[in-house]
Amino acid sequence: MSIDTIIGLIALVALFAAEGFLPAYAGRERRLRHGADNLVLAATSAAVGAVAAPLLVLSVEYAASHKLGLCPALELGWPACAALTFVLFDLWMYAWHRANHRVPFLWRFHRVHHTDPAMDSTTALRFHPGEILMSTLANCLVLVALGMSLGMLVLYKSLMVLVILFHHSNLAVPASLDARLRRIIVPPSMHRVHHSAIRAETDSNYGTVFSFWDRLFGSFRLRSDPELIRFGIGAYDDATWQKPLRLLRLPLEPNPSRGKSTLSPAAEAKP
Repeated sequence: MSIDTIIGLIALVALFAAEGFLPAYAGRERRLRHGADNLVLAATSAAVGAVAAPLLVLSVEYAASHKLGLCPALELGWPACAALTFVLFDLWMYAWHRANHRVPFLWRFHRVHHTDPAMDSTTALRFHPGEILMSTLANCLVLVALGMSLGMLVLYKSLMVLVILFHHSNLAVPASLDARLRRIIVPPSMHRVHHSAIRAETDSNYGTVFSFWDRLFGSFRLRSDPELIRFGIGAYDDATWQKPLRLLRLPLEPNPSRGKSTLSPAAEAKP
């Protein structure tokens, strides 16, 4: 088991427990059943990811042995290369996430993640195995292009899993702390808007680790009434679609209208 997986499991257990004591959205009686369904799907995706993981290692080793990528081209030392590839890989994650919302074929798989009507820490792991496979293959090309080391990839994934578990969580975070975190990383206030059923809100806040990509590329949104956010996409988010087997077949279903394209009155866009 990789170190990022171990870190993720520890953080998941801690956050899921904390959500029970300090929930941002109360009254979720079926949270254990909901979490179990998400984790069954997550286990399926993790199995696919484990099979595809050697491709990531081979990509890193191939780039290193042939001195390919941005770092060798710039002849950067380890500290500078590590910092640069960390930031640029997160930029890639932003771009990939945005593409998953813009390209209809990719959205068919990514919407499995967005049809969760009760977002919590387990939602962070709720991905279709098809999306995991496609992202792994795309990541292989990016790793070669950057000349990213295996150690930096593990470090990025370790931090990434902590941040995504946190910003998907149903944990009540003080507004002042959330605002301070928002200067650098993606906090719950941003990502809850991203999971809104209103399309203009769903199509915002694409950041994975760093929040400044959304400000830089004009996709930053906040809500002054986060307690009123309705999660989902307005379709396939009722109870009959929340079972793992049904979620696995969801990409085969039609792409329905994704709701209104206008922001809610309480939505805010800030630079």
